[in-house]
Amino acid sequence: MRFDLITIFPDFFTGPFEHGIVRRAREADIVKIHVQDLRAFTKDRHKTVDDRPFGGGEGMVLKPEPLFEAVESLLGHGVGDASRPSATDPKSAIVLLSAAGKLFKQETARRYAQFERIIFLCGRYEGVDERVAEHLATEEISIGDFVLSGGELAAALIVDAVTRLLPGALGNEASSQNESFAATAPSSTPTSEPIGAQHSRGYARDKAASLQSERADVGSAAGHGQRVTDHVLLDFPHYTRPADFRGWKVPEVLIGGNHAEVAKWRRAAALEKTRRNRPDLDLP
Repeated sequence: MRFDLITIFPDFFTGPFEHGIVRRAREADIVKIHVQDLRAFTKDRHKTVDDRPFGGGEGMVLKPEPLFEAVESLLGHGVGDASRPSATDPKSAIVLLSAAGKLFKQETARRYAQFERIIFLCGRYEGVDERVAEHLATEEISIGDFVLSGGELAAALIVDAVTRLLPGALGNEASSQNESFAATAPSSTPTSEPIGAQHSRGYARDKAASLQSERADVGSAAGHGQRVTDHVLLDFPHYTRPADFRGWKVPEVLIGGNHAEVAKWRRAAALEKTRRNRPDLDLP
């Protein structure tokens, strides 16, 4: 199994993978872990990875170009554009840690353990341009109903949970079969969708790794959840420059300057995303 972690803080992972089961699994060549600095794929001397959000609002949004190019560099091939979406390797996954993602569970870890490679996209700031979620990531995952400063800690958690399920990682195979959340039968073979095809199937996804949505009992922090009466919605999709990236365009309403229409669109988008990815939340 190979794990790739794309981040603007590569030094974050110096410690977490140097101890316990993950360290032993690396030494036994059961897993390979590669950390990629996102800033290596920027074009300006300031190594800029973020920009202001279309439609206004607080915070900055990670740009799509560096993330697409980082993944393409790791894969060794392009991932296509709006006119020619590329298919992913069914034995690999590109995971965006996201406040608007589906909850990571032990069942998810078992499914991930069947892949040969997982690329994690670790976000920061207000979030990641939605085109990354729609056309680059094969899935979007949240580790719980709370807010983190970045996706790095979430990625490290998933690497640990998946590694311990790999043959040979624990030494005694029965260890992972006789513990909390253990399955009575293995999960089915994982499948992946063509990159870019998710959009047409309604898989618009939101927010990057760093931010986890909060339930109504704890409210929202720094705009990462939206309160609607007594309910909390996942965050709405964010977009930043460029307005047209590989043929995938920012919704016109966000660049039209009508703040009332922007607010209406954002609420509708947040509600739709919450219903799709987190139907367990108390929706209006």
